[in-house]
Amino acid sequence: MLNKLFPNDIYSFYFNSLNFHLKDCQTVLDVACGRSSPLANCEKNFTSTGLDIFEPYLKESMAKGIHDDYIVSDVLSIDKAVKSKSFDAVIALDLIEHLEKEKGFELISLLENIAIKKVIFFTPNGFLKQEPYDDNPWQEHLSGWTVEEFKDRDYEVFGQGGLKYLRGEMAKIRFQPRF
Repeated sequence: MLNKLFPNDIYSFYFNSLNFHLKDCQTVLDVACGRSSPLANCEKNFTSTGLDIFEPYLKESMAKGIHDDYIVSDVLSIDKAVKSKSFDAVIALDLIEHLEKEKGFELISLLENIAIKKVIFFTPNGFLKQEPYDDNPWQEHLSGWTVEEFKDRDYEVFGQGGLKYLRGEMAKIRFQPRF
């Protein structure tokens, strides 16, 4: 029990939070699932579908067996690939910051239309620079999102990962202790 309250690494809070918020779901759509979705580290008591536009990442995810099904699609065309109200939960973890602000608001509406119970976002608080990598042009950060923007849309907001100013590109800790 103590290891759930005081985990050894910061990501344990993230995985525990996902477990908690998905416990009442039987179906989950993981939008822009990438090659190693955080769902791989969760207690999976549901079926999941991974959706991504970058096929090399989808192939890696398939090889790991993270999801039960996969869809190749651009997230802004998701309504052509997925039916309305077809998943209990729709998760977009580290996705919305890769879109321009206007497109991000469009994505929020699209995902809310697909979800039966809830939509879960995970994104940096404010803009955090990130360049493309892995020959994947979709990895670049194009926008920053604030707590207020999600609260204005009636989302509950929870902090993860510690104080913002401690992190730099790709959420890596900016400061190293001196010995």
